[in-house]
Amino acid sequence: MSKKSKGIALIVLIALVALVYWAVSTVPKPPEKIIDEPSHHMTYDNNTITEEKNGKRIWTLKAGRMDVDVETQDATLTDIEGQFFEKDGRTLTITAKSGKYTAKTHDIDIEGNVVIKSSDGARLTSDALHWTSSTEKLAAVGNATASKDDMRATGDSIESTDGFGKIKIIGHAHLEKGVQGEASEQ
Repeated sequence: MSKKSKGIALIVLIALVALVYWAVSTVPKPPEKIIDEPSHHMTYDNNTITEEKNGKRIWTLKAGRMDVDVETQDATLTDIEGQFFEKDGRTLTITAKSGKYTAKTHDIDIEGNVVIKSSDGARLTSDALHWTSSTEKLAAVGNATASKDDMRATGDSIESTDGFGKIKIIGHAHLEKGVQGEASEQ
Protein backbone atom coordinates (compact mmCIF):
# COMPACT_ATOMS: atom_id res chain seq x y z
CA MET A 1 0.00 0.00 0.00
CA SER A 2 1.40 3.35 -0.93
CA LYS A 3 1.83 6.29 1.37
CA LYS A 4 -0.95 8.08 -0.44
CA SER A 5 -3.34 5.12 0.09
CA LYS A 6 -2.35 4.86 3.76
CA GLY A 7 -2.97 8.60 4.22
CA ILE A 8 -6.41 8.38 2.59
CA ALA A 9 -7.24 5.28 4.67
CA LEU A 10 -6.15 7.14 7.82
CA ILE A 11 -8.27 10.17 6.92
CA VAL A 12 -11.27 7.93 6.19
CA LEU A 13 -10.73 6.08 9.49
CA ILE A 14 -10.49 9.36 11.45
CA ALA A 15 -13.61 10.68 9.70
CA LEU A 16 -15.45 7.44 10.47
CA VAL A 17 -14.43 7.58 14.17
CA ALA A 18 -15.46 11.26 14.33
CA LEU A 19 -18.82 10.44 12.70
CA VAL A 20 -19.48 7.59 15.19
CA TYR A 21 -18.46 9.83 18.13
CA TRP A 22 -20.72 12.63 16.90
CA ALA A 23 -23.64 10.23 16.36
CA VAL A 24 -23.31 8.76 19.87
CA SER A 25 -22.77 12.06 21.68
CA THR A 26 -25.69 13.87 20.04
CA VAL A 27 -28.34 11.22 20.63
CA PRO A 28 -31.04 12.96 22.68
CA LYS A 29 -31.65 11.61 26.15
CA PRO A 30 -35.03 10.04 26.69
CA PRO A 31 -37.37 12.32 28.67
CA GLU A 32 -37.36 11.74 32.39
CA LYS A 33 -40.43 10.00 33.64
CA ILE A 34 -42.64 12.37 35.51
CA ILE A 35 -44.17 10.60 38.43
CA ASP A 36 -47.45 12.11 39.48
CA GLU A 37 -47.31 12.13 43.23
CA PRO A 38 -50.68 12.09 44.85
CA SER A 39 -51.66 15.46 46.25
CA HIS A 40 -51.44 15.72 50.02
CA HIS A 41 -53.81 18.69 50.05
CA MET A 42 -57.50 19.07 49.50
CA THR A 43 -59.07 22.41 48.71
CA TYR A 44 -62.61 23.38 49.65
CA ASP A 45 -64.67 26.47 48.92
CA ASN A 46 -67.09 27.79 51.56
CA ASN A 47 -66.27 25.10 54.11
CA THR A 48 -66.68 25.15 57.89
CA ILE A 49 -64.62 23.61 60.68
CA THR A 50 -65.82 23.34 64.27
CA GLU A 51 -64.23 22.51 67.61
CA GLU A 52 -66.19 20.91 70.42
CA LYS A 53 -65.19 20.01 73.96
CA ASN A 54 -67.29 17.83 76.25
CA GLY A 55 -70.21 18.08 73.84
CA LYS A 56 -70.15 21.91 73.81
CA ARG A 57 -69.21 23.88 70.73
CA ILE A 58 -66.13 26.04 71.38
CA TRP A 59 -65.78 27.72 68.00
CA THR A 60 -66.80 27.54 64.35
CA LEU A 61 -64.83 28.96 61.41
CA LYS A 62 -66.17 29.29 57.90
CA ALA A 63 -63.65 30.03 55.15
CA GLY A 64 -64.26 31.19 51.60
CA ARG A 65 -61.37 28.88 50.70
CA MET A 66 -59.75 26.16 52.80
CA ASP A 67 -56.65 24.12 51.97
CA VAL A 68 -56.28 21.03 54.19
CA ASP A 69 -53.14 18.91 54.49
CA VAL A 70 -54.49 15.35 54.28
CA GLU A 71 -51.74 13.91 56.49
CA THR A 72 -51.64 16.46 59.32
CA GLN A 73 -55.21 17.81 59.00
CA ASP A 74 -53.77 21.34 59.32
CA ALA A 75 -55.81 23.90 57.39
CA THR A 76 -55.01 27.21 55.72
CA LEU A 77 -58.04 29.50 55.57
CA THR A 78 -58.92 32.62 53.58
CA ASP A 79 -61.88 35.01 53.93
CA ILE A 80 -62.78 33.90 57.44
CA GLU A 81 -66.03 34.35 59.32
CA GLY A 82 -66.34 32.63 62.66
CA GLN A 83 -67.80 32.47 66.13
CA PHE A 84 -66.42 31.64 69.56
CA PHE A 85 -69.03 30.46 72.06
CA GLU A 86 -68.38 31.54 75.64
CA LYS A 87 -69.36 29.64 78.78
CA ASP A 88 -71.49 32.58 79.95
CA GLY A 89 -73.61 32.44 76.77
CA ARG A 90 -71.95 35.31 74.90
CA THR A 91 -70.86 34.84 71.29
CA LEU A 92 -67.85 36.45 69.63
CA THR A 93 -68.23 36.98 65.88
CA ILE A 94 -64.92 37.19 64.02
CA THR A 95 -63.95 38.25 60.51
CA ALA A 96 -60.45 38.21 59.02
CA LYS A 97 -58.56 37.81 55.74
CA SER A 98 -56.64 34.59 56.43
CA GLY A 99 -55.56 32.09 59.03
CA LYS A 100 -54.23 28.69 59.94
CA TYR A 101 -55.65 25.88 62.06
CA THR A 102 -53.15 23.45 63.59
CA ALA A 103 -54.90 20.10 64.13
CA LYS A 104 -52.37 18.63 66.58
CA THR A 105 -52.78 21.45 69.12
CA HIS A 106 -56.22 22.74 67.98
CA ASP A 107 -54.71 26.25 67.90
CA ILE A 108 -55.83 28.96 65.47
CA ASP A 109 -53.82 31.88 64.08
CA ILE A 110 -55.84 34.49 62.19
CA GLU A 111 -54.56 37.67 60.56
CA GLY A 112 -55.50 40.53 58.30
CA ASN A 113 -58.08 43.10 59.37
CA VAL A 114 -59.30 41.10 62.36
CA VAL A 115 -62.63 42.37 63.70
CA ILE A 116 -64.31 40.79 66.72
CA LYS A 117 -67.81 41.72 67.87
CA SER A 118 -69.27 40.39 71.09
CA SER A 119 -72.97 39.71 71.56
CA ASP A 120 -72.84 42.03 74.62
CA GLY A 121 -71.76 45.04 72.51
CA ALA A 122 -67.98 44.89 72.88
CA ARG A 123 -65.80 45.32 69.79
CA LEU A 124 -62.15 44.51 69.23
CA THR A 125 -59.84 45.05 66.25
CA SER A 126 -56.26 43.91 65.71
CA ASP A 127 -53.74 42.79 63.12
CA ALA A 128 -53.92 39.15 64.28
CA LEU A 129 -55.80 36.85 66.64
CA HIS A 130 -54.32 33.76 68.29
CA TRP A 131 -56.41 31.04 69.96
CA THR A 132 -54.40 28.74 72.22
CA SER A 133 -56.61 25.73 72.86
CA SER A 134 -54.69 24.29 75.83
CA THR A 135 -55.18 27.49 77.87
CA GLU A 136 -58.37 28.64 76.11
CA LYS A 137 -56.71 32.03 75.60
CA LEU A 138 -57.58 34.51 72.88
CA ALA A 139 -54.90 37.08 72.12
CA ALA A 140 -55.49 40.03 69.81
CA VAL A 141 -52.01 41.00 68.64
CA GLY A 142 -50.79 44.13 66.87
CA ASN A 143 -52.61 47.45 67.06
CA ALA A 144 -55.19 45.94 69.40
CA THR A 145 -58.18 48.16 70.26
CA ALA A 146 -61.11 47.05 72.41
CA SER A 147 -64.18 49.14 73.14
CA LYS A 148 -67.41 48.73 75.03
CA ASP A 149 -69.90 51.39 76.05
CA ASP A 150 -67.78 54.50 76.76
CA MET A 151 -64.48 52.68 77.41
CA ARG A 152 -61.65 52.09 74.95
CA ALA A 153 -58.45 50.10 75.56
CA THR A 154 -55.48 50.00 73.22
CA GLY A 155 -52.16 48.17 73.33
CA ASP A 156 -49.72 46.02 71.44
CA SER A 157 -51.84 43.02 72.40
CA ILE A 158 -54.97 42.29 74.40
CA GLU A 159 -55.45 38.82 75.95
CA SER A 160 -58.39 37.11 77.57
CA THR A 161 -59.46 33.66 78.74
CA ASP A 162 -63.16 34.58 78.94
CA GLY A 163 -63.96 35.94 75.48
CA PHE A 164 -62.68 39.44 76.22
CA GLY A 165 -65.05 39.89 79.17
CA LYS A 166 -61.94 40.61 81.26
CA ILE A 167 -58.84 41.70 79.39
CA LYS A 168 -55.10 42.01 79.91
CA ILE A 169 -53.45 44.78 77.89
CA ILE A 170 -49.79 44.20 77.03
CA GLY A 171 -47.36 46.80 75.66
CA HIS A 172 -48.19 50.48 75.23
CA ALA A 173 -51.36 49.98 77.29
CA HIS A 174 -53.80 52.86 77.22
CA LEU A 175 -57.30 53.00 78.71
CA GLU A 176 -59.79 55.80 78.02
CA LYS A 177 -63.13 56.39 79.69
CA GLY A 178 -65.82 58.63 78.25
CA VAL A 179 -64.95 57.83 74.64
CA GLN A 180 -67.93 57.63 72.31
CA GLY A 181 -68.12 55.12 69.47
CA GLU A 182 -66.65 51.80 68.61
CA ALA A 183 -63.05 50.69 68.11
CA SER A 184 -61.70 52.15 64.91
CA GLU A 185 -62.47 50.30 61.68
CA GLN A 186 -59.52 48.61 60.01
